[in-house]
Amino acid sequence: MRSLHLEAEVGQIAETVLLPGDPLRAKFVAENFLTDVVCYNKVRGMYGFTGTYKGQKVSIQGTGMGMGSAGIYIHELINTYKCQNLIRVGTCGSIQPELDLGQVILAMSASGDSDANSLLFKGMHYAATADFGLLYKAYEMAKELNIKTHTGSVFSTNTFYDLEPNRWEVWQKHGILGVDMESQILFTIAKRFGAKALALLTVSDNIITGSASSQQERENTFNDMMKIALGLV
Repeated sequence: MRSLHLEAEVGQIAETVLLPGDPLRAKFVAENFLTDVVCYNKVRGMYGFTGTYKGQKVSIQGTGMGMGSAGIYIHELINTYKCQNLIRVGTCGSIQPELDLGQVILAMSASGDSDANSLLFKGMHYAATADFGLLYKAYEMAKELNIKTHTGSVFSTNTFYDLEPNRWEVWQKHGILGVDMESQILFTIAKRFGAKALALLTVSDNIITGSASSQQERENTFNDMMKIALGLV
C-alpha cells in the first residue's frame, strides 16, 4: 500500500519523521547523520529517507515550500504510514532584531494567514500549537547540548512576497519571533489526527536587519537544530 504522493510501502517510514521543507536538506541530513540509509521516495524530487540514529529508526522527508505542499505530505505520513512524531526542521525569517542568523527557535504555537485553516474553522481562529511533550524534551535537549534557543510563537504565511511595507509590525509587537511557511498546518493536521508535532526553526535571515544566509548554508548547515531534533528520536 502506498499514498498518492509517496512511493514508500507501509512499514518503510519510521514513526518519527523529520520534516525539512528543502528535499536537498533531507538528503544532506540522511547522508551525514544517519546510518543504514534507504531512500524510499523520489517522486517529484521530494526525497525521503529512512535510517538509524544511535540505533533508533528515523525518517526524514522533504515537504516543499508552503502549507499547500507540506499539508499533503503531513496528511499522508500520518494517515497512510501511521507516523506518530512529526518534527519540522526548517528555516525562518526573524522579525525580532536581536535574533541572530543560525539561532534556533522552538515554536510553541503558530499564527498564520492560511486559507485552509480559515475555511476549516469557518472564519474563526484556531490556536495551532506544538505537542508539549516534544517541546519540553527539545528544550531540555538543547540545554543538555549547550545550544541556545528561543522559545515562543511564530507566524506561518502562504505569501512570501507581499506589497505591504510594514506587514510584520503588528506581529512583531505581539511577540512573534519569526516567519515560516509550514508550521501552522503541521500543528493543525497533527492535532486533527492525534499525532504529535513540533517545529524547530533556524533563523536564516532577519527581515528587520536585512541579514541573510546563503543558499548553500541553508542546505548544508544548521547543525544545532538537527542535533536537537535527532536527540528526540
